[in-house]
Amino acid sequence: MPHPARVYDYWLGGKDNFAIDRHAAEEALSLLPEFADYAVENRKFLVRAVRFACGAGIRQFLDIGTGLPTSPNVHEIAQSADPAARVAYVDNDPIVCAHAEALMAKGPDTAVVRADLRDPGYVLREAGKLLDFSQPAALLFVACLHHLTNSDDPAGVVARYLTAMAPGSLLALSHQTYEFAPDKMRKASAEAEHAGLTFVPRSQADIQRMFNGRDLLEPGLVLVPYWRPDSPPGPNADRAWAYGGIAQL
Repeated sequence: MPHPARVYDYWLGGKDNFAIDRHAAEEALSLLPEFADYAVENRKFLVRAVRFACGAGIRQFLDIGTGLPTSPNVHEIAQSADPAARVAYVDNDPIVCAHAEALMAKGPDTAVVRADLRDPGYVLREAGKLLDFSQPAALLFVACLHHLTNSDDPAGVVARYLTAMAPGSLLALSHQTYEFAPDKMRKASAEAEHAGLTFVPRSQADIQRMFNGRDLLEPGLVLVPYWRPDSPPGPNADRAWAYGGIAQL
């Protein structure tokens, strides 16, 4: 079966994927070539979000739905700011976890939790062996919640993690949207389901609700290339159809 992490890896030019993943990725690109722009810009958003958190004094990170290692990884960014920064990666794919354990978990300040993000109790318990949730942390839901169905209640899932976060923590979240090409996105969602994947792009309002009422930092919930870019967004910025933002907890 294809897996979202391996499809995303293919879009980013990685090699940790199988023929079934490449087929699903190419099928999606044939329908929406904008997926390639989204993948690149979303990764840049993650990098900026982690750097921002480091600049705000955060030294521990819980990365939900980490995906396959793509440098710079969260721990590389965080530990360049402070070598003692701690990072717990969470994913449900055994291949992702095997790569993460081999490539990322080489020191005492990095851990990998193989778990379903819909089980916050287990995730928090295992991540808590490394992270101290009585202190501020950055909670990262980057490009993973659109792989939950509405019946999974993604906003409710995020809410359960938020209960464990100390004041001063940050929530960084990105999520694909259908708003710029509704028909194509509906077809992409149907094609993903046919391939055995779950892909549910949502409206900006629906994504906003996943912040559970927390106030977003400027510039709010925007297309990911426009969240505090390091340089002016490129000509394909408006093709990266995912909203992203960071909230102070």
